[in-house]
Amino acid sequence: MNNLRSTLTRVLLPVLFTSAAVASYMLHPQALAWLEFDVSEKPIRVLTGGAAYFSAAWLGGRLVGLALERAGRKRRQVPKLLLELVSAALFIAATIATVMLVIGQSWSGAIAGSGLVIAVIGFALRSTLADVFAGIAVGLEAPYRIGDWISINDRTRGRVIEIGWRTTRLFTRNDTYVILPNSQIAQQALTNYSAPNRKYRAQVEVVLSHELPVAVARELLADAAARSPIIVNVPKPDVRVASYDIDGIRYHVRFWVPSFADDIDCRDAIFGQIDSALRDGGLPLPATGLRLLSERVTGGAQRREIGDA
Repeated sequence: MNNLRSTLTRVLLPVLFTSAAVASYMLHPQALAWLEFDVSEKPIRVLTGGAAYFSAAWLGGRLVGLALERAGRKRRQVPKLLLELVSAALFIAATIATVMLVIGQSWSGAIAGSGLVIAVIGFALRSTLADVFAGIAVGLEAPYRIGDWISINDRTRGRVIEIGWRTTRLFTRNDTYVILPNSQIAQQALTNYSAPNRKYRAQVEVVLSHELPVAVARELLADAAARSPIIVNVPKPDVRVASYDIDGIRYHVRFWVPSFADDIDCRDAIFGQIDSALRDGGLPLPATGLRLLSERVTGGAQRREIGDA
């Protein structure tokens, strides 16, 4: 009931303005003749026509906004940019239609006459326009939406908090803002950790000694990972042998993360459970097979030395 009342309130005023403007445009000749006013008809036609165009654009923007909000309740939140794009397109069309009404030209003549001006403005603002058009593509294709956790080129990670005409703003896990131009995002690899589902599979790598049989290591690592309280329990974690190296057998412990916001905490919990399982069982730790990499500066030259731990 409250939603219906809110919807009616938002569209009532645009509907009234649009109806009044359209009626005035269509009936003003008869009204002038009936009132016997000796005034020019063209200014009234322009005023009422312009009011009808802009009122219709206002109403169209409200209706599209309501439709996008309803779609956003069922799925992920719809970017604000998409609504702004639709509203801007409607008002631009209303402006052009009003200008046509004033100067009395056709659409083709107006577009041809403004071509040179558009070309000059486009060349002067080409970098800004690149960001704007990239933002339009983001609004239409929706590779990410408000609230999604994304990664740009595996370097910049954060939660999307705003999608604008020129930039996209991310809020990182370190409580900092990252503002990226839309054109830069469009040219780089993007990973969305929130679509189509918020949960996804991650993995950690563990190197164990050859003394521990593979079958025993798999069971131990899988059981240890399953004891983590913050990962997704179903599907259960599993273990795969990645390689059989000189310094030990390399395992990938795979598990499901509920959301990207929990990724670091899940990895920390997995490693903690694995460490506890190895220590409690008196098994050889991975540190026995690690090598240390140290750097020294000697005589102005940099030299690396590698030694066994």
